[in-house]
Amino acid sequence: MQKMPGKTGKRNWRINNGAIWLVAGIIFASDFFIKNYLRQTFPSQSIPLIKNILHITVVFNPGAAFGILKGKTTLLAYTSIFFIIFFLSFIKRENNKNLLFLIACGLIIGGAASNLYDRIFLGYVVDYIDVRVWPVFNLSDASINTGAGLLLIDSFKKSRAKQTP
Repeated sequence: MQKMPGKTGKRNWRINNGAIWLVAGIIFASDFFIKNYLRQTFPSQSIPLIKNILHITVVFNPGAAFGILKGKTTLLAYTSIFFIIFFLSFIKRENNKNLLFLIACGLIIGGAASNLYDRIFLGYVVDYIDVRVWPVFNLSDASINTGAGLLLIDSFKKSRAKQTP
């Protein structure tokens, strides 16, 4: 039986898209439930998990990373929306089927969407991971940074493959 020319491409696109949205959904849902639980149960508290190394410290951040742009929630929300739309167009343009790329994109989209949700519906982002030598952050922040790191690794792998004869 001969395959129809357009079907395989569409099927692969759906599978790739599904992988991205699955990872994004897991990050969004996980961070959503963690943030809501901590916000309601331990507001403005710090709970040591490993004393002086890792604490759960609930912080309501009305700004961006490191507290910059404090109180600029509308600007940060619009910036997030722009970034998500730009990133989605990047994904479509790349048409990359590499699993590392798909996971990285899912991490970034899920993290950005979760923090955007907080900004829109709470007016601040709930941060809670406190390693004591860095500002408090959350799963979304970690996912965005991990995704960016994975994209960097993927791009190095691609450039190396192009250089190899």
